[in-house]
Amino acid sequence: MSEPRPSFLLVDGNNIVHAWPDLLKRHRTSPGSAHRELIQALSDYRDWSDDRVVVVFDGLGNTVDEERVAGGIQIFYTSGGLTADDVIERLAIKYAQTYQITVATDDQAEQDIVVGAGGEALSSVGLKEKIERARRDRDGWINRHRRR
Repeated sequence: MSEPRPSFLLVDGNNIVHAWPDLLKRHRTSPGSAHRELIQALSDYRDWSDDRVVVVFDGLGNTVDEERVAGGIQIFYTSGGLTADDVIERLAIKYAQTYQITVATDDQAEQDIVVGAGGEALSSVGLKEKIERARRDRDGWINRHRRR
């Protein structure tokens, strides 16, 4: 029996920000704040899951910049001729045979490419549910262990 493959959650940051009403509202007045709020939600999720999390935002300039934040989240900002979709699709195609890849986006074309490469697609609603389920699991665990 083979070992389970490590899981990667690749998140199309701008797509999710525009799909979640609370983040979209914040984005209209403070895009950076909306990005930070999404990153915090993903970091909280990462703390309670075995998934490695990568979030990719469309950025400025002519390079792909990477940043890491507490909780093990990798953040990429694309620029120049690359979009977040380009980076996510390349990562999914490159690593789908080595890792269990799940891409969170509502972009159907991107979902199709990822699934075709052997990954899984997750909608913005599915991502929100996954994060909320992890929070409930965490809160339940904390409550059970407080009572002891």
